[in-house]
Amino acid sequence: MLKYVNMGVVFQEIPDEVTLSINISNCPCHCPHCHSKYLWEDIGEPLTPLALEKIVREYDKDITCICFMGGDAEPVYVNMLATYLHKEHPRLKVAWYSGRIRISSSVCKENFDYIKIGPYIEHLGCLKSCTTNQRLYKRVSGESFTDITERFWKK
Repeated sequence: MLKYVNMGVVFQEIPDEVTLSINISNCPCHCPHCHSKYLWEDIGEPLTPLALEKIVREYDKDITCICFMGGDAEPVYVNMLATYLHKEHPRLKVAWYSGRIRISSSVCKENFDYIKIGPYIEHLGCLKSCTTNQRLYKRVSGESFTDITERFWKK
C-alpha cells in the first residue's frame, strides 16, 4: 500500500498548472544527493482512493492538477489512483514524477496528462538545467507524449 507523507500546492512542478504535489514514501530509487531522503522510509498515511478523495475535496477549488511524487515501489497502484482521479474528477490533470528512467509497461500512460521521469543526478542538475537527465512529458493524445523539458530551461 502506498503511503503519503505530505503535500503542498506548487506552481513550478507542472507548467501552466496549479499543482497539488503529493509526496509518496518508500521510494526504492535512493538517488544519491536526493533532497527528500525522508521519503526513502516506509512512513506516512495510506494513500487510498478514500484518502485521495478527502484531499481533493480540501484543495479542489485551488488546483488544476494533482502530481504523485514517487510511488515507484507500486506503479500499478499509482496507475489505479490516476484512473480514479480521471473518472471522479475529469477537470483535474494528473501527473506523476517517477525516479525511474522509464515507466513500467504495466502502467497505462493515457491515465496521465504529464509524466516526469529520471533520477536526480546532482552534477546533471534538475529540470531547469539544460544538462539534466530528467524529462517532463505532456500527453498529446492517447499514449502519445511530447517532451516539454526545454520549457524549464533558462534562455
